[in-house]
Amino acid sequence: MTTTSDVAVIGAGIVGLSAAHAVRSRGYSVTVFESGTPGSGQSAGVSRIFRHAHDDPRMVALAVRARRQWRDWEDTFGVRLVSDDGALALGPTAVRRLALLEDHPDIGARLVDRDELASLLPILGHYDGGAVFDPNGGSIDTRTAIARLADEAREATTGAGLIAEQAITVRDRSNGVEIRTPTTLSTHGAAVVAAGRGTAALARALSVAIPVELGAHVRVSFALREVPDRLPTLQDGSGAFGVSGVYAAAYPDRSAFGLGLSDSVVAHDDGAIDDVDALARSADNAIAYASRALPGLVHEPIGIVHCWVTRLPWGDDGVAIWKSGNAYVIAGHNLFKHAPV
Repeated sequence: MTTTSDVAVIGAGIVGLSAAHAVRSRGYSVTVFESGTPGSGQSAGVSRIFRHAHDDPRMVALAVRARRQWRDWEDTFGVRLVSDDGALALGPTAVRRLALLEDHPDIGARLVDRDELASLLPILGHYDGGAVFDPNGGSIDTRTAIARLADEAREATTGAGLIAEQAITVRDRSNGVEIRTPTTLSTHGAAVVAAGRGTAALARALSVAIPVELGAHVRVSFALREVPDRLPTLQDGSGAFGVSGVYAAAYPDRSAFGLGLSDSVVAHDDGAIDDVDALARSADNAIAYASRALPGLVHEPIGIVHCWVTRLPWGDDGVAIWKSGNAYVIAGHNLFKHAPV
């Protein structure tokens, strides 16, 4: 079987589907290859944080562009994809990053005092340290975003749509990019490899060595005791509640908070995890934090997400694109918010 299109995209997570959408919107035919359910790998879960705050000013600028694109997608698909509840960050890192945010007045980020913090996030326990509010941040409705983009890929009238096959090899040839799957052999004008944990292996056939550090982490979801009118995302780097590096995003209906810690469990290049119990400890630590810091939650978990981490050497928010002939390879961590650009 041969399927040919202008562009092939390998991986139907948020990055791959976003790339396919962008290519298709420019009038090119696209074929998307995905061996599993779209959005079931690193894009799994109910919600993600959209935030502008980063240590690198280039990433802040990229987030500004991405936020505009998320709004464009909302207009295109006719659904809310990022809540308008804002994003809260606690601790000295949040305060330090504020200067970069203030370079973009449209973000509107500001320091908040104890009283405003309590008003913005009443489920939080007593906290009297530095806090920054980004009113244009919010919780991303991940499942709706994935569903709309995947439906668009399936229903495309040009290209071969979404093919439920695993890409085994990607090779740049003189007449295009050749892709082999278990039952297909096809050539495309160009290819985008956005296959999450599988990206590095596919890239090697393109003579691209990705310096990725593989790991896994855990997010735990908790119901709210009372559903509020507003539920901003939370990043807590303060240590005030006994642990730092906490992040949480709201379910689309604000009925629950998905919460995790920034630490991850080391995995081998082939995905093997030696210390499987570390995943359970990480989940327990998330539950312990919620019990101390967030009295407005019911502290019996209602859901759990295990997610691969593909971290590059230049930071937790690092991202890079490599080019080999007509093939483009993308890798990084914390990419969901930036995916539209």
